[in-house]
Amino acid sequence: MKAIVTGASSGLGRDMARVLSKKGYDIIAVARREERLIELQKELETNVEIVCMDITDRENCLKLSKRAGEVDIFINNAGFGVFGNFDETDLESELKMIDTNIKSVHILTKLFAKEFKKKNSGRILNVASLASFFPGPLFASYYGTKSYVLRFSQSIQEELRQAKSKAKISVLCPGPVNTEFGDVAKVSFGSGNEKGKSLIVLESKDVAEYAIKKMLSGKEVIIPGFLMKVAVFMRHILSDKLLAKAAYILQSSKVVKK
Repeated sequence: MKAIVTGASSGLGRDMARVLSKKGYDIIAVARREERLIELQKELETNVEIVCMDITDRENCLKLSKRAGEVDIFINNAGFGVFGNFDETDLESELKMIDTNIKSVHILTKLFAKEFKKKNSGRILNVASLASFFPGPLFASYYGTKSYVLRFSQSIQEELRQAKSKAKISVLCPGPVNTEFGDVAKVSFGSGNEKGKSLIVLESKDVAEYAIKKMLSGKEVIIPGFLMKVAVFMRHILSDKLLAKAAYILQSSKVVKK
């Protein structure tokens, strides 16, 4: 058994590689930071192949897709966010985010879904976010990219179902997770109250274990954490305008890192 994990150098990607390795999967670990991948390679008991590449490059996506025939699982995990008022955030950073969060996910999902459908097996896990379900002022571009990933993944899964294919696509929609995401986005979740923060922010290893378990069971939309499930349910009750206002208040409470 073999799995490809993008964004495997840290956070959820690294922890999902760990979970899969414990289940006996050999890992093809993809990221740009070679030293982190070497650390992971030394840590895991199963075979770990290191692939250092920028997946926003179309040619790199094509190279990676040539491995589709030999793998059982493909995890599209790489991604990051840009925080701030939309008229003030850096355009180049946002375009890089769109390339990572949308373009690379789109290309890789197309290439792997095609091969998995052809061999009538294989699972794809695209990592979206709880943000997929809501308006997100102060994180507008990031929320938009994750909404794309959710609806995109659901739509392709229905196409596979209608084709009676055994290939499957799941989408992971976690709330705040204790990873390097906040460092990259230059924000800290919560207002400094560690007790309150712990109720919302989940540990990466816990999310990884839950995600892999649900993906292997065939769950299509995976939402870790009881409070996060409640939040998604509430979107059916509250108006988008009220949700946007609540999101603005919540996002405003984030501590901006210099």
